[in-house]
Amino acid sequence: MEEEKKTVAPKATATKKAAAPKEAAAKKTAAPKAKVKKDEVKETKVVKEAPKAAAPKAEAKAEAPKVEAPKAPKAEVKKEAPKAEPKVKVTNRLKVKYEQVVLPKLMAKYNFKSVMESPRLEKIVINVGVGDAIVNAKVLDDSVRELREIAGQQPVITKAKKSIANFKLREGQAIGCKVTLRGTRMYDFLDKLVSIALPRVRDFRGVSRNAFDGHGNYTLGVKEQLIFPEIDYDKVNKIRGMDIVIVTTARNDDQAFTLLSELGMPFRK
Repeated sequence: MEEEKKTVAPKATATKKAAAPKEAAAKKTAAPKAKVKKDEVKETKVVKEAPKAAAPKAEAKAEAPKVEAPKAPKAEVKKEAPKAEPKVKVTNRLKVKYEQVVLPKLMAKYNFKSVMESPRLEKIVINVGVGDAIVNAKVLDDSVRELREIAGQQPVITKAKKSIANFKLREGQAIGCKVTLRGTRMYDFLDKLVSIALPRVRDFRGVSRNAFDGHGNYTLGVKEQLIFPEIDYDKVNKIRGMDIVIVTTARNDDQAFTLLSELGMPFRK
């Protein structure tokens, strides 16, 4: 039995000695592998970190074209500008009547060879005298406001040309207002005067035929401003009259009478 034990013991030591170099060899071989892996990791880290420096350059290149963006609104402004160009033409029925009906009749009656020879309306002047303005200058403001509403145009204040002691009037003092109408506003006012204002006069029988001045101009007097539809009865402080002068290009009173009568002026028969 002792011999068997002796024989077994050396085997164990032999196996231990044989295993020891194997483990040492394995450790030696494993050590360089770990180093290689660390070196590879370092290399991969270097490779991965390298593109980070190039990334901002790419972003900088991408952000550079953004400066050109504000140019877009200029093209939109150019496209929207032509929309405001169209204008609506305003025509008056009295002006159309003159061109289509009255003008041919005048040329046939007076044997005019050219359209420019036939008489036509040139302007209408409306004048309001305010004698109370000598004492109280604020009274003139009401007349200016009413005349502006009637004519549709801002009036001009008239002043005295010379001093009159009996009337306590001094030169340059405001004594009234007036307005001059031409073009479309002239035809609008005449149409309103003929078709609306004059028929509202109490006991109206027509306007006089003897109010021509011999040069083709007609003067009409109105006693109340209340005949015009723009005037509000509650806002009127005092009833005032006005003078309306219709200026034409007629050579004589006969041509002016024919022109105004064809336009609808209600002359007394």
